[in-house]
Amino acid sequence: MFTLKIETMTCNHCVSLINKALNQLQADLAFDIDLPAQTLQVHSDIDVSDVIAALEEAGYPAVLQ
Repeated sequence: MFTLKIETMTCNHCVSLINKALNQLQADLAFDIDLPAQTLQVHSDIDVSDVIAALEEAGYPAVLQ
């Protein structure tokens, strides 16, 4: 499990786009998004760099917390 900070995630539309990007990366990926805290918590053994790359491609740079 790991947590990423996504400072450019500011609205529900952002959450929708992030959901789409993560589901395209891995259909059964388990994650929680906390919009007010601007965090994404991933409950999987997927490589963090793959998640960060998918988020960046979607326009949402992320930093490991």
